[in-house]
This record gives sequence, C-alpha cells and structure tokens, in this order.
Amino acid sequence: MAISKTEVQHIAELARLQLSEAELAEYAVQLSAVLEYAASLNALDLAGVPPTASVQALHTVLRADVVRPPMERDVLLANAAETAAGCFRVPPAQE
Repeated sequence: MAISKTEVQHIAELARLQLSEAELAEYAVQLSAVLEYAASLNALDLAGVPPTASVQALHTVLRADVVRPPMERDVLLANAAETAAGCFRVPPAQE
C-alpha cells in the first residue's frame, strides 16, 4: 500500500509539523514500507495460533513472603549514629 506525499502532508498538518518537499518524499517512502510490512503480517495464516499477550511465561521472580518475628528495637538501633526516644535521629532536611 503506497502512501502519497499529499497524505503525508495531511498527516504533518494534523501533527502541526512543517516538512520540506524532500522530507515529504522521504516519509512517503518510509510510511509506505511500514504499511506494506503490516499488510504482509495481515496475510499470514494464523488459524492454529492461539491469541498471545506475551511470548514469555508469566511468573513472579519475587520470593514468597515469610512471616518472621520482629527484631528487637535495641538490635535495630545498635548501629545508629544517634537515637532519640527509641528512634533513629537524623539531621534536619531544612535548616
């Protein structure tokens, strides 16, 4: 399916693009090639092929959640530079 320079110009106007004559000719050739490729895909016999959303198997790569007892606060705060009221103390974000 060939697309004309007039059709490319119309598409360019819809997209508010200003194209030179050379660009119109180049894009007409490129868009025609894309449309011909799409037409060749439509011509394929896919009668026995099931519809597919993804060619990769859908599975999670995350580990399963494991419930564990919480760590003691003293153990968590042991390596903190500063603590206050049982919490990490950090420098203010704004002075």
